[in-house]
Amino acid sequence: MSNSLPLQPVVILGGFLITPEAYAGIASWLRNQGAEVAVVPASRLDWMLTTWALGWTRLLDRVHERATHLARHSPTGKVTLIGHSSGGVMLRLYLTDDLFAGRCYRGSEVCNRLISLGSPHQAKRATPLRAMVDRRFPGVAVDGIDYFAVAGCLDLASANASGFSRRSASGSYRNIAGTVDVDGDGLVPVQSALLKGARHLVLADTAHGGLFGSSWYGSDDRIGLWANQIGL
Repeated sequence: MSNSLPLQPVVILGGFLITPEAYAGIASWLRNQGAEVAVVPASRLDWMLTTWALGWTRLLDRVHERATHLARHSPTGKVTLIGHSSGGVMLRLYLTDDLFAGRCYRGSEVCNRLISLGSPHQAKRATPLRAMVDRRFPGVAVDGIDYFAVAGCLDLASANASGFSRRSASGSYRNIAGTVDVDGDGLVPVQSALLKGARHLVLADTAHGGLFGSSWYGSDDRIGLWANQIGL
């Protein structure tokens, strides 16, 4: 599927405790399509600090710096946001014009698309800040933004699934969905990753990250499956 619009720049915010090199494959794929790409730098310490609002603003300030810079050089005047796991939830907040910890990002002024990959949007049990996002901005919340939510459906009996995902998936699913009888990517249930009101895509036998399976959203054999569907 080709994009009818000129290819615009992309800003990637990763997931909890996952460092930027994990997204090199996605960045390389997008650059090969002709897009400028910025992966937001985030150390494991940065992610540990996201227990508090200060940790969120540290990362979202970096998102904003890169998004506003790239928007100036964009053929559309806008950029695409990609958020993996917790990053996708945080970017929902970034797009709004609500005040948060002394910041008002208004990300929708420079962004027109949010792609979330395995993000725990709806959860029975969530960290206080992730719960706050879904409480204040349930589902699609900002007009003019193309929200696209991608979920993975990992077969835990397949060769793709890691031993870690086989051991931990049931506990994760129970915490997020309230039951173990759901499909998911080894960490996030499908029903949680499919943001209400967004366009949806479920990828078969796709793990949450490299720890959970050999083929995940950022693997060479998976990137094109969601990127082409979205129009990148």
